[in-house]
Amino acid sequence: MRADRQTSARPASSLAGALLAILLLACLGTLAELVLLEHYEYWQQWIPLAALGLTAAVLLWHARRPGRVSARVLQVMMGALVIAGVAGVILHLEGNLEFEQELNPGLSGLALWLEVARGATPALAPGSLIPFGLLGLLFVVRVSPPPPKDS
Repeated sequence: MRADRQTSARPASSLAGALLAILLLACLGTLAELVLLEHYEYWQQWIPLAALGLTAAVLLWHARRPGRVSARVLQVMMGALVIAGVAGVILHLEGNLEFEQELNPGLSGLALWLEVARGATPALAPGSLIPFGLLGLLFVVRVSPPPPKDS
């Protein structure tokens, strides 16, 4: 049997399981990194911790007992990850801007924004939550097997 036929013959459930595992690994890995970085000094820093922790729990729930309710909650959590990623990028950029304006009050324009992008906090790091959320939304909408009618 040729490789393309083997791939197309693979059941959708194995792809769904693999995507769930990848999403869970991404969530847990990022959560562990944030804890190791002590990303919990201010209440805003708890947002990604809570979002990732809840998402991991929902991923496990959906993997164990797929159904309409778990799929809907997973969809909501994935949307929350996208929102948290955008909010995190904005918060990091705002913090870096404030820091750079205090450090270099005469800096402006492109030079200022380059320093903001390279600032004290990694400006684009929270954006890593966005593809996790988008991948999860794609999973729920297109890959996950339809739940039984009674769930």
